[in-house]
Amino acid sequence: MFKARTAKFQIGQMVKHRVYPFRGVIFDVDPVFNNTEEWYQSIPEDVRPHKEQPFYHLFAENEDTDYIAYVSEQNLLPDDSGQPVQHPQIAEIFDGPDDGLYKLRGPVGH
Repeated sequence: MFKARTAKFQIGQMVKHRVYPFRGVIFDVDPVFNNTEEWYQSIPEDVRPHKEQPFYHLFAENEDTDYIAYVSEQNLLPDDSGQPVQHPQIAEIFDGPDDGLYKLRGPVGH
């Protein structure tokens, strides 16, 4: 049994990866790992994060492209660059950034 931790980052926050050259905006948080075992095993063992920590869904970008990323808390740092993230899906659910934070738009229907 493990104790769930409080997420260090929040929805709408701009973050960057600790190792790899990409950044993004958090749009969802899982309190612990919630992806496939196949995905988890595809991460090289020497850098594979433990599952008992928050994992974040990001609208991510690097120099070449934008994409959706799933990243463990231990591999994220705040992005204090002040530069907006250019991922095209951000505008679908967020306004901003305002003081480094994207704000969720009004009610979103499915």
